[in-house]
Amino acid sequence: MKQTEVLLQPNPNARIEEFVYEKLDRKAPSRMNNPELLGQYMIDAGNEFGPGTAYGNALIKCGETQKRIGAADRELIQTSAINFLTPLRNFIEGDYKTITKERKLLQNKRLDLDAAKTRLKKAKVAEARAASEQEVRITQSEFDRQAEITRLLLEGISSTHAHHLRCLNDFVEAQMTYYAQCYQYMLDLQKQLGSFPSTFLSNNNQSSTTPVQSVSTHSVLASASAPLPSVSNSVVTSGLSELKSSSGSRKARVLYDYDAANSSELSLLADEVITVYSIPGMDSDWLMGERGNQKGKVPITYLELLN
Repeated sequence: MKQTEVLLQPNPNARIEEFVYEKLDRKAPSRMNNPELLGQYMIDAGNEFGPGTAYGNALIKCGETQKRIGAADRELIQTSAINFLTPLRNFIEGDYKTITKERKLLQNKRLDLDAAKTRLKKAKVAEARAASEQEVRITQSEFDRQAEITRLLLEGISSTHAHHLRCLNDFVEAQMTYYAQCYQYMLDLQKQLGSFPSTFLSNNNQSSTTPVQSVSTHSVLASASAPLPSVSNSVVTSGLSELKSSSGSRKARVLYDYDAANSSELSLLADEVITVYSIPGMDSDWLMGERGNQKGKVPITYLELLN
C-alpha cells in the first residue's frame, strides 16, 4: 500500500501534506504536478521566443502535450486512490487489525490452556487435582470459543481476496488507460513536430542581430539591405542548396539521434559524421546518407554540413 502511494506521488513532502489534510478532514489545496509545471514553463518560453518561430511553436506544442500528460497523471492518481488504495487501506486499518487482535487473543488462550494442563499433570493432592481439572475445562472452553471466532474471521479472507482482486483489476485498467493516453499524446506530438522541417530551414536564416522571426532563404539572398545571416548558418544553407543542385558528396555532422522509420532510411547518432549526397527526384527535405556499408535516406534538419 505504501509503495503504491510512492508510485502515485513520488514527492514525500506532498504525501505528508495530503496525510495531514486527510487527518484534519480538509481538502488539500490543488497544485500543478510536475508534467503540468514543465508544460507551463515550455509554453511561457515558447511565447517569449515567438509562436511564429519554429522553436517557439515547437515549445508551445510540447508544453501543451506535457499539460495533457499532467492531467492524465492526475486522473490516474484519483482513480487509483478511489478504486485501489482506499479499499486496501480500509481493510488494513479495519478488518486486518481485528483479525490480528483476535489471533493474538487466541494465542494467549492457548498459552493459558497449556499452563492449566501442566498444573493438572503436576497436581498430586485430590483437592488440587479437582481444581486443576476445573481450570482446564474453563480454559479449554475459552480457547474453543476464541478459536471459533478467529476461524470465522479468517474464512472471510477468501471473500476479501475476491474484492481486492477486483480492485487490483481496476488499478491495472487505470494504469493501462494512463499509459495509452500518454502514448497517444506523444505520438500526436511527434507527428506535429515532424511537419516542421521547412520551418527549421527558414529559422536557420535569421540574423543574429535582429529579433527572432521567420525569414525565408530567398528574401535574405535577394534583399541587399536585409541584415546578413550568421556565417555558420549561411554556410549550412548555401551548402545544402549547392549539394542539392550538384552530384557531389559532402561530410555532415549529425545534430540529433534519429531512428529510421523503415528500411529505406538510415538511423543516426548525435555527433557522428556521415557522407551525404543528393539523388535526382528526392524530396527536398531529405538526403542520401552513407556510413561505411550502410546507406539510406536522412532528414536534412538533423544534419550540419562540414566544410
